[in-house]
Amino acid sequence: MRVSRGVPLFAAALMVLTVPGSASADGGAGHCARQERATVPGAAHQQSACLADLTTSGLAGTPYTDMADQAGLTAKGTRNPSGVPGVQIDGYFPDSSRFNATHGWGHDAQFVIRLPDHWNGGLVVTGAPGTRKQYATDTAISDQVLAQGYAYAATDKGNNGADFYRDGKRPGDAVAEWNARTTQLTRAARKVVAQRYGRAPRRTYMTGISNGGYLTRWQLENHPELYDGGVDWEGALWTAHGPTLLTSLPAAVARTLGSAGDEALYDAGFAHGSEFLWPYHEKAYWGVTQKIYRAEFDPSYDADCPGVSAGSSAEQILAPCASDAAYDYTARPAAVHRAVARVALSGRIGKPMITLHGDLDALLPEAADSDVYARMVDEQGRGRLHRYYVIEGGTHVDGLYDTYPNRLRPILPCYRSAFDVLTGWVERGVRPPADRTVGRPAGGDVVGSCALEGDARRR
Repeated sequence: MRVSRGVPLFAAALMVLTVPGSASADGGAGHCARQERATVPGAAHQQSACLADLTTSGLAGTPYTDMADQAGLTAKGTRNPSGVPGVQIDGYFPDSSRFNATHGWGHDAQFVIRLPDHWNGGLVVTGAPGTRKQYATDTAISDQVLAQGYAYAATDKGNNGADFYRDGKRPGDAVAEWNARTTQLTRAARKVVAQRYGRAPRRTYMTGISNGGYLTRWQLENHPELYDGGVDWEGALWTAHGPTLLTSLPAAVARTLGSAGDEALYDAGFAHGSEFLWPYHEKAYWGVTQKIYRAEFDPSYDADCPGVSAGSSAEQILAPCASDAAYDYTARPAAVHRAVARVALSGRIGKPMITLHGDLDALLPEAADSDVYARMVDEQGRGRLHRYYVIEGGTHVDGLYDTYPNRLRPILPCYRSAFDVLTGWVERGVRPPADRTVGRPAGGDVVGSCALEGDARRR
């Protein structure tokens, strides 16, 4: 849930060449074939480009991705595929908010759709993690699935940045829009795929990190008809009566401000052994995350902080509100719980889903998040559709591995493995491993590999 205040606009566009081609029997091998037919239903604006490489290797430094908005999500040593030619469509749906400055549009509900020349018949959809925007998971998700032949679509969720909570009229409106925008993009992207390749996608998968993981859970609960499965990477948990991040983060804010000790964090679900990560989270995550999400669902609590804006400087944006140290979600008025209920999860997934969570997550603690959600899925009688893998040494953002290589492991390699496990489960009926903790190996390449069935312990 990183806060991004925007990045400088690129001054020049990449020169592109559209090469005519015709679709082949397997979905169209001609470079950028049928590009002119790809019209995004419902879009207020779109622009398409025929590109030699849709991956970040080819797009870095161009207007077709935003490397700054990806900062911290992956380890520096991450190796990604490249050389995937095809069509990229950027645009936005009608919306009244203006937080997203990408492309100089000053318009939210922006999306990106990528259509590789060599298509495998599938589509992968995601929403931005945290308060980031549509290119945030290009390195973490887009590159790999494009190389496998999937079409790819991502949304900025309809609002973004530290002031996202100002979008909408009622408490909870901004987060509710995330769900609506993801559904909207999925439906539109499926039609765009059919226009480009001559047939609808054979499989559609939902996936995402953090808030994108929450979207994966919500979509598979509420619109299973649109998807064949999903991978939830440490999705945020929202339940009307808790737990939510509003029940765990106040303890972290209190500790930051000196009114609580370590035991308060352990009681809130933070893991023993994660203490070395707390100083960083005090400065970068805990305060800002608590205050902006509290402002979204409970704006009457200390209306002066964050007030009309989360702040104008980095220090102001990241600073906690002193009042949040005493915030008690369970004691707040029923209207607050009703606001959360509008976007709450139930655990009633309708399609296969794999959940990953790091045991050293110091923003969304495993014990207060995915452990709870896995129980919710079981209580709904949907356990047969769910697998849950805890990644030993994993934390909320893989970029912290570069600071603590002897204590952490990146989750991305496990995510890639989990995606392959999911597709084998859905498409070939290969049963995935049972719920388990995936151990951190003593040696080897943890940046580039992860064996979900290797060094593991059943949960």
